[in-house]
Amino acid sequence: MEIKKIAVIGAGLMGSGIAQVCAQSGFEVNLMDVEQAFVDRGMSIIDKNLKRVVDKGKMSAADAEAVMGRIKCFLSIPEAVSDVDVIIEAVFEKMELKKNVWAEIDKAAKASAILATNTSGLSITEIASATSRPESYIGMHFFNPVPVMKLVEIIRGYATSDATVEVIKALTGKLGKIGIEVKEAPGFVVNRILVPMINEAIFVLQEGLATPAEIDEGMKLGANHPIGPLALADLVGLDTLLNVQQHLYEEFGDSKYRPPALLKKMVRAGCFGRKSGKGFYDYT
Repeated sequence: MEIKKIAVIGAGLMGSGIAQVCAQSGFEVNLMDVEQAFVDRGMSIIDKNLKRVVDKGKMSAADAEAVMGRIKCFLSIPEAVSDVDVIIEAVFEKMELKKNVWAEIDKAAKASAILATNTSGLSITEIASATSRPESYIGMHFFNPVPVMKLVEIIRGYATSDATVEVIKALTGKLGKIGIEVKEAPGFVVNRILVPMINEAIFVLQEGLATPAEIDEGMKLGANHPIGPLALADLVGLDTLLNVQQHLYEEFGDSKYRPPALLKKMVRAGCFGRKSGKGFYDYT
């Protein structure tokens, strides 16, 4: 299957990053969100990312302009998906929202389109049930920041065909990413391992054992991690982290996934990390 055009549904941090990577790899991209302000913010993120790459001398200004030119913006799902080969959805991590979005996409997408969700841990099989073609449905879990992080978890649903997997494996390579094929389970591979570590760091902070900087420095120097767990949580987004934790806790019933009271309090206060300006660190 030859892929020429890709739709990205959701223009937030993940969606804009996916759209940027697709456009940088030479694909035409339809970027869609429900409000013009969301689309404008997504395009602004892409523009800033590209300017940073140009300033570092890794891309010419003309090439950056060409990347921006390959992205078209839409406010309607049917208009965004009707003529594309692959659709990658990157809306908020809520099952009902994703299923509602995919039910609408399913009606408008062409029969040959491959359908992919960028979820960090929700059931691919359940989301696919909102469509009439679960064999063409797959998980593509990108990592934040998408233009920098090399990994994509490729997740089969119950009915995902081998042909769909092969198309997405090939696409992942063309995007300059490395894919690992993962069987469906809550949290997949990376988050299932990562979340308990971040969780424990938040409990350590909650108990007053050390400051955020000391906790992060300890893990960087003592475990050779490139970034500390609390700084990583801020990068992921504390609201996203809380959603993943709650989902894992519900699925496994294991206390290692229980969300700390401190994390809940911070999310209720609107402290989501880098994207809101405040989390375990102040970015304002």
